[in-house]
Order: sequence, then structure tokens, then C-alpha cells
Amino acid sequence: MRHLIRLLVDRPLLTAVLGALTIGGSAVLVSLANVPPSTAAFFRCAYALPPLALLAYYERRRYGPRPASQVRLAWFAGVFFAVDLILWHHAINQVGAGLATVLGNTQVVVVPIAAWIFLRERPSGRIAISVPLVLIGVVLISGVIGTGAYGDNPVLGVILGLATGLAYGGFILVQRGANADQRRPASPLFDATLSTAVITLAVGLPLGEIELTPTWPAHGWLLLLALGIHVCGWLLISISLPRLPAAMTSVVLTIQPVASVLLGVWILAEAPSALQLLGVVFIIAGLLLVTVRLRSPRVASAQPEPG
Repeated sequence: MRHLIRLLVDRPLLTAVLGALTIGGSAVLVSLANVPPSTAAFFRCAYALPPLALLAYYERRRYGPRPASQVRLAWFAGVFFAVDLILWHHAINQVGAGLATVLGNTQVVVVPIAAWIFLRERPSGRIAISVPLVLIGVVLISGVIGTGAYGDNPVLGVILGLATGLAYGGFILVQRGANADQRRPASPLFDATLSTAVITLAVGLPLGEIELTPTWPAHGWLLLLALGIHVCGWLLISISLPRLPAAMTSVVLTIQPVASVLLGVWILAEAPSALQLLGVVFIIAGLLLVTVRLRSPRVASAQPEPG
């Protein structure tokens, strides 16, 4: 186990890719649960809190308490994540699991620009090329071009998806700052998850979107979403966040929507149009550019500025 942890720490790109692939199943599990959007967001976090609390307790005993500033950042990140989840789950209902996930990943444009402005992380040449490719892919997948786009209401799905991307980008940047102490990825994730659970409950109850009585198999899917996707997937991403520049992490995370589209076709029988599938190709092309760049020893050893 110790060797596995060391491998994940020493290879942040591999860790980020594994995390992105893991969370790629999120939208499919939300669709299979078939519960109101805020219910899915709340229980995803509520079921994830106990294992994250144990890991955070272990980190606290080993390394001591975290700085209050990092705790505040994690709670603030949870606000962004709550907005992200609620809007994203509504987008899933309008445009399907795979395509809603792709739209939410317009964060790939938000994060590099914000990181450049606020963190002084100037995007590399390859990232500057990959972002337009990924953005083209997002536009094609959204269905705003051509006919035969998949989804009950693609236009509304696009609006919700773009708003999701803004919130997702804010979460990635703020949570990266909360992960400044690279020794303990679970503690900031626990704080952000608790914050998200509180916010989704506060928003969902007035909207009538919270169903507190567990049902089967819906909560079986939500439990799998919480433990497999939220805990395992986001722990992997939390390990990589402070070890990679924000712009690189942002683009690598677009592996998630590609996986979601493929899983949506396979498991949910979603049928994207030819143009939407072409968008997936553009995203893969952008990811390949970033992957080649990250193999450079100079980049692999570089330490990003604290956020």
C-alpha cells in the first residue's frame, strides 16, 4: 500500500488521469439513481462523509491541525461544488449524462484564464493550443451546431452546462488552494464535501428537491457514487491538484466527459449525433497535446505556486 501511495504522489499526471477516469462514471450513476438533482447531490456527499472523516482524523493525528485559511478555502470550494452539482444534475435531465458532463467541463477554458490572472501561472504553448481544441469539442457536443442533437432540451442543457462549467472551474481553483499541504488530501476534501452537503440541503429543501427517505435501488447507486466516485476519484484528484499547474489539471480532467459519453452510450443507450461524437475527437486531441507536454522532466519536477 505504501508503494502505491508513493507511486500516486510521485506521478501526479497518472494520478490525475486515474481520478478523471473514475469520476467519468458520475453522470451515469446519477441517471441510474433517478432522483431529484438536489437529492443526488446531497446523498453523494452525505454517504462520502464517514470514510473521509476517518481519513481526515488520521491526517490530523499524524500532522496536526490545518491552518484556518486552508479550512476556510475548502468550505468556500464546497459552495462552488454545490452549485456545480445542482446545475449539472439538472443539465443531465435536459441533455443526457454524457453530454451534460462534457458541457460542465467548459471549466477547461475558465481555469487556465483564471489561473493566469490570479495565480500567475502562464499557460504553456501546448495548453494554449489544446484549450481551443477542447472548446471546439465542447461546442460540437453541445448540439448547438447541426441537427439531430441528443437530449430533451439541448438549448437549456447548454445554458445549465455552461453555468456548471463556471462553478466547476471555481471549485478546482479554490480547492487547489485548500490542498496546499500536499501531505493530506483527505482533510480538505472532507471539509469541501461537508460544505457541499450543507449547501445542497439548504437549497434543495425549499425547492422540494430533497427526498430524505432512502429507496432501493436508487440509494444503492448513490452509495456507489459516493464511495467509488466521490471518495476514491476525488481523493486521486486531490493528490494531484497541488502537484500540477492548475491549467494542466483542468485540461486533464476533460477525460471525464469523454468517459461519460462512452458510458452513456454503452449503459444508458444514449445516441449522440455524428457532430457530437466529432466533438469527443477534438477533446481527445487536446488531451494528447497536454499529455505529451507533461512528460517533460522540467514540467514534472516543477512546483506550482501556492494558490
